[in-house]
Amino acid sequence: MTHTLIRNADHLVTMDAGRRELRGADLRLRDGVVAEIGAGLPLDGAETLDASGCLVTPGLVNTHHHLFQTLTRAVPAAQDALLFGWLRALYPIWARMGPEHMRASARLGLAELALSGCTMSSDHLYLFPNGARLEDTIEAASEIGLRFHPTRGAMSIGESAGGLPPDSLVEREAAILADCERVVDAFHDPSDGAMVRVGLAPCSPFSVSRELMRDAAILAREKGVRLHTHLAENDEDVAYSLAQFGCRPGQYAEELGWTGDDVWHAHCVKLDGKEIDLFARTRTGVAHCPCSNCRLGSGIAPVRAMRDAGVPVGLGVDGSASNDAGDLVGEARTAMLLQRVARGADAMSAREALEVATLGGAGVLGRADCGALEVGRRADVAVWDLSGLDAAGSWDPVALLLAGPRRVRDLLVEGRRVVADGQLATADAREVAAEANRLARGLANGE
Repeated sequence: MTHTLIRNADHLVTMDAGRRELRGADLRLRDGVVAEIGAGLPLDGAETLDASGCLVTPGLVNTHHHLFQTLTRAVPAAQDALLFGWLRALYPIWARMGPEHMRASARLGLAELALSGCTMSSDHLYLFPNGARLEDTIEAASEIGLRFHPTRGAMSIGESAGGLPPDSLVEREAAILADCERVVDAFHDPSDGAMVRVGLAPCSPFSVSRELMRDAAILAREKGVRLHTHLAENDEDVAYSLAQFGCRPGQYAEELGWTGDDVWHAHCVKLDGKEIDLFARTRTGVAHCPCSNCRLGSGIAPVRAMRDAGVPVGLGVDGSASNDAGDLVGEARTAMLLQRVARGADAMSAREALEVATLGGAGVLGRADCGALEVGRRADVAVWDLSGLDAAGSWDPVALLLAGPRRVRDLLVEGRRVVADGQLATADAREVAAEANRLARGLANGE
């Protein structure tokens, strides 16, 4: 197994219970876990990684993504549309995808995340055209080497039944539930250190039935897996809930069993005070996606109010057709800045935003074994080089989100190197990009 000693870190952010920040520290990673933290640790046969002049943090955690969308960035018809119009522009393109597209898009998206310091990512795949399956993305994650939480999404109400997606992209609900059970049984690993954990994730309240939402919650709890969907993303979303269900999104979720510490919802931009209290009381998590919320004009999520109330909050880059990037450290900076825009310059510090991006995200995904650098937690580590222009002149290197690098120098997942000296170590980045560009051109040409 692996044994690495990260030596002489100028600054090491632990995110442990005391939020310790260490100077001149060493970090021993053995057999996939943090084995020792201190100064001047003996080599003891380890491979060494010199972190002089570097900031070392826990790996960042991405709690919401649609990896298939990395092949549809900056599509002209969708560039300036609100959420529902954006979806209508993109659904016909996504309907032409197949297994090759799913695998290539996941490779690209996960490689991009890794370079931004991300060691663990969820993914919400809710359409399966032309034979695509959840395992297409799982195979890609295994190749890139990130810890992966794929969710088996679904859409069951097409245009002919009053839904948004075209009928060609919806599935029968019995088939959806059967495949949910299949992928959980085949791929979900509940153990500490798991590289793959599967969740169930009907796309949204406006693309599946009330019955599917309820049945998915029942199945998830029978199988011991987590639940995920979109909720209260914008004003249109809330208006739809009021018109169709006669209640606000939070109440709808509660009625169908979609609150609890095994549930996390994406966006939640428009939660009101009662819904925030509901989420806090039930420990229901939120994936905050600030760049996507800006891109689609959805608004500023009440993250300060959520955290003050005790709602678990993590960060998500969302799909690359609504961001249009997979830059998690940039996402953390935007989250911090938006709370300051809404609530004042003291609304969120750089350290708190980094906590949301690491420990917060791990908590939202139910990973008590990740998110911090302390003995016994998994060896998921980001090493940031502070010697470049972007960090020069900074008086506080731990305030990475105010002044510091946007790309990691080294990234380790389960103690294994995924990024080395600023380059992807597990795949040829140029080949990943070339394959993605080839397939994106095909989609643009109607293929």
